[in-house]
Amino acid sequence: MSLYEAWRETAENQRTQQEYNKFWASYFELEKEMYRKILSSSDTPITGKLSALAELANMDPSMFTGFIDGINTSLKNGEYDLESLTEDSDISLEVDFDKLYFNMLNAKADWLFGLSEWGGVRTEEERKAITKDFHASKIFKAEKHVGRNDPCPCGSGKKYKKCCGRNA
Repeated sequence: MSLYEAWRETAENQRTQQEYNKFWASYFELEKEMYRKILSSSDTPITGKLSALAELANMDPSMFTGFIDGINTSLKNGEYDLESLTEDSDISLEVDFDKLYFNMLNAKADWLFGLSEWGGVRTEEERKAITKDFHASKIFKAEKHVGRNDPCPCGSGKKYKKCCGRNA
């Protein structure tokens, strides 16, 4: 069983609601501390064997693979194939911080995008701009509808109904 499969099995394990809440609260605290370390050392990526990074994060290797799953789309050097990760895999957490902040907003992870360590990575104005872009990405914009009597978008100069809209 791969580390990622072990993580998914642990994360999806049937529990009582109280056990479920306790498990995720514990994980989120460890996750928050790891993000603090990443943000505090934003100039140099955190690198090493997966097992060593898991130890740094106070997680077991399968749980750290779950952490990588969460940060995977925010990495500059591309995403890791989670199924192929082993304890000996070389990991480089070189983070695109704008993308990370955006993804944290998308995940509604206020315990992460609200960390004070962000102040040393992005200014308040930069974070507000990313937040504005995030909110703008959630707004649906309808395409402009070409009316029957509007000029045809192909540029012929004819009305749409007499040109490209004839057989529509």
